[in-house]
Amino acid sequence: MNQTPRNSLRRKVVLVVLSTTGVALLLSATALLIYELRSYQASWIGDLQTQADIIARASGPALAFNDRKAATENLAMLRLRPHIIAAAVYRANGELFARYPAAPQAEPEIPPRARNAGHAVNEDQLELFQPIRENNQVLGTVYLRARFDILGRLIDYAAILAAVMLSSLIVAALVTARLQRAVTMPILDVAQVARRVMQSRDFSLRAPKTSDDEVGALVDAFNDMLAEVGRRTDALEQSNAHLSIEMAQRRKAEQALTAAARTKDEFLATLAHELRNPLAPISNAVELLRRPAPLDGAVQQRALQILARQVQQMVRLIDDLLDVSRITTGKLLLHKGRVDLCAVLQSAIEIATPSIEGRGHRLEFALPARPVELECDAMRLAQVFANLLNNAAKYTDPGGRIALTMQTDERGVTVRVSDSGIGIPPEMQGRIFDMFVQADPSHERGKSGLGVGLTLARQLIALHGGRIAVASAGLGQGSEFSVWLPTGQPAATSQPVAADSGAPQSARRRILVADDNVDFATSLCSILESMGHVVTVVHDGPSALAAAPAVRPDFIFLDIGMPGLDGYELARGLRTLDLTRNSVLVAITGWGQEKDRVKAREAGFDHHLVKPVDVVQLAKILGTAVAPSDRAA
Repeated sequence: MNQTPRNSLRRKVVLVVLSTTGVALLLSATALLIYELRSYQASWIGDLQTQADIIARASGPALAFNDRKAATENLAMLRLRPHIIAAAVYRANGELFARYPAAPQAEPEIPPRARNAGHAVNEDQLELFQPIRENNQVLGTVYLRARFDILGRLIDYAAILAAVMLSSLIVAALVTARLQRAVTMPILDVAQVARRVMQSRDFSLRAPKTSDDEVGALVDAFNDMLAEVGRRTDALEQSNAHLSIEMAQRRKAEQALTAAARTKDEFLATLAHELRNPLAPISNAVELLRRPAPLDGAVQQRALQILARQVQQMVRLIDDLLDVSRITTGKLLLHKGRVDLCAVLQSAIEIATPSIEGRGHRLEFALPARPVELECDAMRLAQVFANLLNNAAKYTDPGGRIALTMQTDERGVTVRVSDSGIGIPPEMQGRIFDMFVQADPSHERGKSGLGVGLTLARQLIALHGGRIAVASAGLGQGSEFSVWLPTGQPAATSQPVAADSGAPQSARRRILVADDNVDFATSLCSILESMGHVVTVVHDGPSALAAAPAVRPDFIFLDIGMPGLDGYELARGLRTLDLTRNSVLVAITGWGQEKDRVKAREAGFDHHLVKPVDVVQLAKILGTAVAPSDRAA
């Protein structure tokens, strides 16, 4: 058997060719690997910089307007890029403003303060800090952290290059034109496809595969790489599309904020107008009463009626605003009971009759003979229907027609208020129940109100489990408001006890009044003295505490916000004195929310009145003393 000598020229040539080829391939592979790793790192850094630039552009307005929520939502869009594991936006002073993931306790850890701009590779992660600039001004910093699997990339490239080197060495050992052609042509095809991709940016192009050997694997890898780049490009375009949508939504939000600011300004102007309306006749009436010459009795009576009527108008405006505030903050409590809706509507008609008759309207109403009972707050429902009737009178030219009808079914009852007034255009019918919106904001209507009545009506009806709707054929065609309420079943809930309207007239009482508002205290003293009571007035808490043992009052009227000693502390102090322990304490204050009433009861007050005080209610309190055992703790 012939054997090739160990040191034969053939073996040496083969060794030289293979060694030379191997060294050349090794050097080429090393250079390619270094280049690819540098390119891979550069591409990752470039991708992160692009993402950081997008986040910076989107977060600039959020930093400018201190909108932390918008900045967090911008960062949350990075969930579309799963390789980004953490992100944050910092203020210009380096303080953390927003983060992704949003939860501070969630991993991974995010630097608490911004660092200098730049990037850094930390084991298998890549970190990037990039400033946020607008008009050459630094608004803040964007921070991104992404997975940087350089070791996996190195292993993959090394495996591919090792396979290529091995196949190249085998091919080099087989000196044939066919093998040379089989090796070079596919590579040339790959290069040509690569050039076309770079020129046209068409990642759908693919290199043809002519063999299933290592060169074929290279073609497959190249085609797979093109597919991956195409997918990433599509993902980036989708991300840009989402960002564009977000920017459009932000523009819409800014437009909505601008509209809200304009509405606020219009409301403040309307509020000033509506408050000046009653203040003008009040001022005139006061001037009449202040004149030194004695007034005719009819003139004096008319001035007093003007004062009472215009003060009531101001109270109504303030009460409407407070009711809307209580509902929107969830602090309005309904005092429900089983009530006849017909009686509620009769009460609303009585409230609205002066307005209707004042404009010469004809009111038509038809109510069932039988009671229609509901579980509701009678006062609030009467307020709703009176508001609808007043609106109908206000927005109907003099001599118009207003109708109120009721229809019942097995589920509930529908009340309709229609008029022959100015009507509502179609574009306004969807907004008529919004805050501060008015069907006719023109100055010709005079007392147009604040635009909160229908908002309050909708919210009160909703609290009763009902709904309210509007229908109008258009301008000049009149309007119809329909209110549906469920009949429901009697509820086993406690109801507030109404004041005893048949209370006896009050006897002569010793009364102590403490209020730092001198005009209010003096006028209240005059009213009480005109009712036959003995009244002592002081203007601060310590004076009231000092005067109480000498006065030995049956009733003590206290303001809450007084200097030196507020009403709550004063009430607690009076309850500790033997001579005032059993006196009836009445809080008279401008604070009328439920929490204020609770604090008053806890401090020892027996009654809580909201300014301005109703004289009828005042007389009822003075007519009945509260026993110590009945007094709220």
